[in-house]
Amino acid sequence: LGYPKEVQQYIYTTNLIERTNKEVRKRLKTMNSLPNIEAAEKIIYLTSIDYNERWARRRLGGFGLAYDKILKMFEQRYTMAKKG
Repeated sequence: LGYPKEVQQYIYTTNLIERTNKEVRKRLKTMNSLPNIEAAEKIIYLTSIDYNERWARRRLGGFGLAYDKILKMFEQRYTMAKKG
């Protein structure tokens, strides 16, 4: 709860996780049978890569307003971890 209010609504949701799981299930379901576990893992991997690329280009309104605060929080967190 230490994140800026502008981004809390984006962080504290499971919608992205649920959507990703739904997409993986949808892609696996259309295939009647997979030859082995590696084939299923490959589909899951490719779906994850696709979503990561989409999310990397996505801009959420609150993050622009809170960018400096978030950057400072992470710099402090990881500086302390290195000293740790």
